[in-house]
Amino acid sequence: MTMKRSNDRIRTSHAGSLPRSMALLDQLQAKDTGAAYDHDGLAQQIHASVIDVVRKQAELGIDTVDDGEHSKSSFAAYTRVRLGGFSPSEDRFGFSGKTRDQLQFSDVYDEQRAMYAARPSARAIPKRRGTVVCTGPVTYTGQAQVQADIDNLRAAMADAQRDEGFITALSPNNIALYYRNDYYKSEEDYLVALADAMREEYQAIVAAGFLVQIDDPRLATHYDRHPDITIAECRKFIARQIEVINYALRGIPADRVRFHTCYSTTVAPRVHDLELKHYGDLMLTINAGAYSFEASNPRHEHEWQFWETVKLPEDKILLPGVVSHCVALVEHPELVAQRILRFAKVVGRERVVASNDCGFATAGAGDEVHPDVAWAKLAALVEGARIATKELWAR
Repeated sequence: MTMKRSNDRIRTSHAGSLPRSMALLDQLQAKDTGAAYDHDGLAQQIHASVIDVVRKQAELGIDTVDDGEHSKSSFAAYTRVRLGGFSPSEDRFGFSGKTRDQLQFSDVYDEQRAMYAARPSARAIPKRRGTVVCTGPVTYTGQAQVQADIDNLRAAMADAQRDEGFITALSPNNIALYYRNDYYKSEEDYLVALADAMREEYQAIVAAGFLVQIDDPRLATHYDRHPDITIAECRKFIARQIEVINYALRGIPADRVRFHTCYSTTVAPRVHDLELKHYGDLMLTINAGAYSFEASNPRHEHEWQFWETVKLPEDKILLPGVVSHCVALVEHPELVAQRILRFAKVVGRERVVASNDCGFATAGAGDEVHPDVAWAKLAALVEGARIATKELWAR
């Protein structure tokens, strides 16, 4: 089974994370941080939530659906309990400095952080309990959990009568960003070990008949998060990342793989995002059949023109974001249609699947838009795709 294209209409999908209840999120965070939780109760809660979120997608008219990441506290934290070779630590690790944008707009970021901390919903979320560090050989231990994800999505898709689904999985590079290596002699050895382990998850998803979406925001965010590097140095870093991703994907058909990168869910001033023209050519070397990227927020909407400057391989499709996760206004369907038409006229209508910029996650868990807004945006996405379809197939 190959990845579906927009052969008779503009198909729709999204970036993965969809709103989930605070009650579910609380239990997911307990699981993903090693705290006590009700195993059987959470399993039942996840199953019911996945059934519900897939049904909502289908009711809106979303074609290629997923489980909304409702078995994960976040797109990244879930890997903590699916990998062996790690030990608990109270040390902070990962990106902790100030981004280029935070340095330029420090007052704005400080005010927003204080406002968020004061929100009741933010106080309701338990603080993360430390982190983990690699202290032994990395192994994949999440077989039962990924199988549960597969079973839940399969049941939900049957219930909602959807025939194409995807499951998100984190790239090895992003795991290395969050979990320090205290075991392997080099960072390269650590990345290879992570790639070998995560490959088991990727293979399980594809073997079950689903598309696997590799999530790698680090690809696009590294430049902003490291004010000391040049664009040329960042491109070298990205090229090394891609080598690891392709190593992890070895043997997996490209037409079963979606790749997603973004600039995180930061709803704040952003003027230092790495522009698509500086990494898009590298992204196309990833062994994937579809590429998901931000294309509708005010900082990146103009970048559709990048696709006029490169030749998209015939076996690839685009999943451009045509509604944004970082703007509370709900896009008008006519605007969504215009965005879709721009891409369709450049790369061909059959190679465009309308999506959103990034995951919507959960209000109160960060900077994301309110769930009601998220669902309204997806409704606008679907309606915009219908309008674009009429235009593109009327000829």
